[in-house]
Amino acid sequence: MPSRDFKRTDRVGAELRREIGLLVHAAVREHALPSVSVSDVEVTRDLDWATIWVTALMPEKSAEAVKGLKLLAPEFRRALSRSMRLRRVPELRFKYDDSVDRGERIESLLRANPLPPADEETDQADEA
Repeated sequence: MPSRDFKRTDRVGAELRREIGLLVHAAVREHALPSVSVSDVEVTRDLDWATIWVTALMPEKSAEAVKGLKLLAPEFRRALSRSMRLRRVPELRFKYDDSVDRGERIESLLRANPLPPADEETDQADEA
């Protein structure tokens, strides 16, 4: 039997990402939360837990946004149970994804300290 490329958890995670993305977008407007977007969803093998990774437009307000989303998690789960065809909708955990912030910080450091072009390095080595 050929192996399946996509596991069930991957398919459920992708569907959860779509649905939760819409719910989070609506919650940001309704509850005046800082602007966030869903970057990834990881689902455990037994489908009991789903970790939702979010990124914030303003990183300094990320803690406030994640706190608000954690309070709204039961409401999101109830909405998901109505919109998705699953026996049991996983418990939702919201976490902040700081990879975008780290990438921007590295990029700003590289811009501040640019490397010399390769030609200048070889010229300096020849003079020494």
